[in-house]
Amino acid sequence: FGVDAAPAALVCGVLAGLGIGAESKEALLIVPVITVFVALLLLLFYLLKADRLLKFISQPVMGGFITGIGITIILMQSPKLFGGNAGAGEVPELILHLIGEAKEGFHLLSFVLGICTVVIILISRKRMPKFPMQAAVMFAGAAATYFGHIDQMGVRTLPQVAAGFPKIWVPDLDTFKETAPDLMNLFLQSITIALVIFTETLLATSNLALKHEEKINPRREILAYSAGNFAAALFGVCPVNGSVSRSGIADQYGVKSRTMSVTAGLTMLLILLFGTGFIRWLPVPVLTGIVISALIGTFEFELAQKLKKVDKAEFLIFYLVLFTVLIFGTVYGVLAGVLLSMATFIIRQSRPSTAFLGVIRDMDGYHSLEGRIGRSVPIKNVVLYRFTGALFYANIEIFCEELTEGIKADTKVVVVDAKGINSVDVTAAERLLMLYRKFSEKQIAFYIAGHESVVNDQLYNFGAGELISAGVVRSRIHLALAHAGVKEPYQLDEAFQPDQKPYAHKLAEFSWAYGDHAEEKMKEMVHLIAGEIAEEGLEDPENIRKRERILSRGYWSESDELQFLAELERELELLTEEHKLSEERRDRMEEKILARDEQLEEKVMQRER
Repeated sequence: FGVDAAPAALVCGVLAGLGIGAESKEALLIVPVITVFVALLLLLFYLLKADRLLKFISQPVMGGFITGIGITIILMQSPKLFGGNAGAGEVPELILHLIGEAKEGFHLLSFVLGICTVVIILISRKRMPKFPMQAAVMFAGAAATYFGHIDQMGVRTLPQVAAGFPKIWVPDLDTFKETAPDLMNLFLQSITIALVIFTETLLATSNLALKHEEKINPRREILAYSAGNFAAALFGVCPVNGSVSRSGIADQYGVKSRTMSVTAGLTMLLILLFGTGFIRWLPVPVLTGIVISALIGTFEFELAQKLKKVDKAEFLIFYLVLFTVLIFGTVYGVLAGVLLSMATFIIRQSRPSTAFLGVIRDMDGYHSLEGRIGRSVPIKNVVLYRFTGALFYANIEIFCEELTEGIKADTKVVVVDAKGINSVDVTAAERLLMLYRKFSEKQIAFYIAGHESVVNDQLYNFGAGELISAGVVRSRIHLALAHAGVKEPYQLDEAFQPDQKPYAHKLAEFSWAYGDHAEEKMKEMVHLIAGEIAEEGLEDPENIRKRERILSRGYWSESDELQFLAELERELELLTEEHKLSEERRDRMEEKILARDEQLEEKVMQRER
């Protein structure tokens, strides 16, 4: 936590807008005022419990935001790699600034030092993750200045810093009188800085907490940010926040406690008192390379790749937030992220997961007719319908349409599996009552089963108490079926032809667990066990079955094992052709596989009968 690039750049922009020059007397007087305003605004955020906004920020939003911030700061700092000055603003301005600085003066030695620093740190992060390479290259850079005199070759170094404690900042009342007309403008400008500190630091903190399965108190965090800025103002420092780059370095080294912050503070104190002479030897390109390499480590592009495979909407949100941060800035990026997260939530609630259900012989419960296992069959004359999510005005139409379309000419009973329905609104209650009356006219028994009792209270309060008095609501599905005269063992609709996947009849538990990846996972398992048979002489059927159960993680049935043995037999043939397994051992294994096949097929036939 300290002075960081984004707030510092924003303060620079505020001063430029007021016509105040860098390092001027006016700047030294105005900057602490901005810091005080930021501290007050953060205190206001704490009192207003603004941290509640964090609930509307999803992981893709957080990832896109952090990545966008990282790229922005890298572009701000990049000119310093080749001897230029840091930029300010958003990506379009930063790119133009970068090009302009390069045209004005590109220092090759500085650029080589900076790029080499980045490359060395990134390589060491993979090869030697616990080695403090950042410190090593920093000391190497200082040695190059001290012994190699690279500063005389045009490489910039940090300016000389006076030793000792900084002075306490005391507001100059005369200056305040002169700048009083600008104070309101200064306060308004400070709102943006406070929002950047609030969002950037809180999101970065939350991201790290999520990564390490820790829990933070966001409201207390905001209070700490406010206190930190009051302390910064006391010493005339510009607004401070949590550093994404320094936090990335700490995370790389496995920091787990506040000991790091205490140690860093004491180290800085010693440098401030006794080691400021060392600072002027530090090459700016090397320090910039350290910052850039740390920021690269904060990128969340791996998360984006995962989202691309599983959820295109979340993948799109990641990049929309990323580009909003890059083009329009931090505050707009957060606003866009919150709005997109809320929109996604509403869309998903309005189109929740639904399914028509049936039963599977020798398996408890009710299962989707289009599920991965693929053997679920409807109960004769019964429609079982599962709806998952709150039932309200935005999705009740889908509920009614799907349920009505599921009715057949011979349907006598309709049961809604409502375990996933945790609330209903007045519109949903009215439509449920209408649906019940409609089915009653057609001599179809209608039930809602499995929901929490709070839903009954809502139905009653919204004027649909008739559903309760008529016995429509039931605590369990089997009780609803029994009330309608449908009792176990259920008579199944044998005419039903499930739309099975090619492997559905072969891979039962495995299919349920891995879905489209089931065959791939099965082949990996077969390849591993076949290799053990060839290399270790694994032949005992019981030992092989133990390995099956371990590798399958318990997702295993007779059908799965039959498929496994067929694949294993083919794999053993292949190993024999490659001369990795003798024909004699292969033949012995095939005999044992055949014997096990017969046992399993008999079990499956008995179960189906």
